[in-house]
Amino acid sequence: MEQLTPKKFRLRSFRLRGERMTKAQSEALLNHWNRFEVPLEGVIDPPSLFYGIKPEKVIFEIGSGMGETTAKIAVANPTNGYVAVEVHKPGIGALIIHAESLGIRNLKIINEDIIDVLHDHIADSSIDGFHIFFPDPWPKRAQHKRRLLQPAFIELLAQKMKSGAEISIATDWLPYAKEIEKNFSSNNSVIGGVIERPSWRPITKFEGKGISKEHVVTDLHYMRR
Repeated sequence: MEQLTPKKFRLRSFRLRGERMTKAQSEALLNHWNRFEVPLEGVIDPPSLFYGIKPEKVIFEIGSGMGETTAKIAVANPTNGYVAVEVHKPGIGALIIHAESLGIRNLKIINEDIIDVLHDHIADSSIDGFHIFFPDPWPKRAQHKRRLLQPAFIELLAQKMKSGAEISIATDWLPYAKEIEKNFSSNNSVIGGVIERPSWRPITKFEGKGISKEHVVTDLHYMRR
């Protein structure tokens, strides 16, 4: 099995876009970041992150984008705890705005590369689930090696999941969906495949625009053995 390399040697699975934020996003970070931040000091105990709440499950949202989906899922499932892992500060600011407007208290945020978070700060067999919605498909052939859902990363996810934990994925890039399915099928620690869109997954503005252009969205679901 291919091993994930240290940060300084590996290709990033995300684009390093500009960090230009709106005034509202900047103010949200300035005024509320302390309440949502997960300090990365040693190994994290996921359930203990949520002060005053004992979550039934802790779900990691990998790449929460502008926060629309994460906020809607968190508010609809108050007995679960959600940890959004996002590298772009404008998206974090937008998520905090959503969370504050909806009064969400079962949400925490990590501003770091998910690979480093899992490798350095998450114990094995400790996570109840992952959501990975619309990861960058890196469509050009030369970019495929940057795709997040490679065999080594799938193995890392499986390593951190409890038995029975679930992974929910959505992509609007069919070739990537086929690659994801192939990569998961080669891992004996998980079972699953393509499913119909789950009713609990909100349709975001981004997804709605794609649907209007006749983009096909593929949902996939896997469970840890």
